[in-house]
Amino acid sequence: MAALVRVSGPPNSSFLVGYPGISATLPRIEGTVEIRPSQGYSAPVPISLVRISLQRRETIHPAAENVAKRHLGTPRRETVDLVGKEMLLFRCTTGREADNVVAMDLPFILYIPFGRGGEEANRRIPPASLSVGSSRMLETYYELVVTVQQGPTNQHKYAFPVPVQRYDTLSTFGMYNRAEYKTAVSDNIVTLGMSLPKWSYGPNDPITVFLKLAPNPDWMSKAKKVTIDKFTVTIEEEITFNPEGDEPTKKVNRLEKRVQPVKAKLAEAGYTTNLSMVFPSRSIRDADGVIRREKPGFPLYEVTSFTTTSTLYKIEFFLCVKAHLSSARDISIRQAIVICPMDHEECKDVLHAIEQAAKDASQVDPTQPPPRPTVVRATDKDALHTLGLCMVGGQKKPLIE
Repeated sequence: MAALVRVSGPPNSSFLVGYPGISATLPRIEGTVEIRPSQGYSAPVPISLVRISLQRRETIHPAAENVAKRHLGTPRRETVDLVGKEMLLFRCTTGREADNVVAMDLPFILYIPFGRGGEEANRRIPPASLSVGSSRMLETYYELVVTVQQGPTNQHKYAFPVPVQRYDTLSTFGMYNRAEYKTAVSDNIVTLGMSLPKWSYGPNDPITVFLKLAPNPDWMSKAKKVTIDKFTVTIEEEITFNPEGDEPTKKVNRLEKRVQPVKAKLAEAGYTTNLSMVFPSRSIRDADGVIRREKPGFPLYEVTSFTTTSTLYKIEFFLCVKAHLSSARDISIRQAIVICPMDHEECKDVLHAIEQAAKDASQVDPTQPPPRPTVVRATDKDALHTLGLCMVGGQKKPLIE
């Protein structure tokens, strides 16, 4: 007799409690595994063992977006990893192959790793759920896997998708609001300096970069001949496939470009300017303004991708500044930036929720076991009452309290 298995989360909330990436919130998945007979409403089901785990599936296919290369390029690669630890929820009575069960509710709490863990993969903070490209060029997907053992040889696995987000790249965190400054020199004649007031951005967030071209006072005669043609600023997405493997490959996409014409000679005092652009976003609404239905296991993001590091791939973003010069070689600076899936206003709102979650988590003891399970065996007194039935004249009838 097969079992009907489902997983339910806490009332009025999702499975995921806390904020992955923020250790103070003790990120965890809470819920209950519910097992009932699948055929014959009251027929008991033999259950030997029940386990639950959180699994991460990752796939990459670098040639997926190119029709010509799809059949010739590297094949799709996939890995499946256990996140945290597997949890034993039920074991049948010692000495028996299985217990005949009428109904079973097994509460569980699976803690998501929140430490970097060095080389220990099972202690690293798991990357966020993400699917890039219509042909699933790269994907990270999480699912709760319930393993039900029925007798010595009969084992079934049931998978339930769980979207996982990361919250350690919020643009409201102070560490991202420190100015970054970089310089580069052309022919020892001109120095380009670039200043970024902050370096974490989300969809539709404005990005402003301050630029200064300064002549070398020791080579002023040559510097005065330099003409500033224009400045260009581009945002690049760099995807590294198989970053920890033997042959990592990179794909660079230009997301946005801004050009500022200058056409002026470089003065002794130098040249100062700033360029602004908006980080591109994609709408989560359709043509009628209705929010799209999200795919199971994947949250709706307003960006096509964001800063993340996984086993099979790594996504990074760079702000590239180039000064186009005459009478001197062009100067380029490439500065890493962090892209968050949420805009600045959303980050502000989430920050308050994170603070509250951290207060709530301070009352949680991770060593405490989950609530006691409810197991109704066929031999228990009034077992049918659990299913809303009772025996009347040797027949099963609906129970009227």
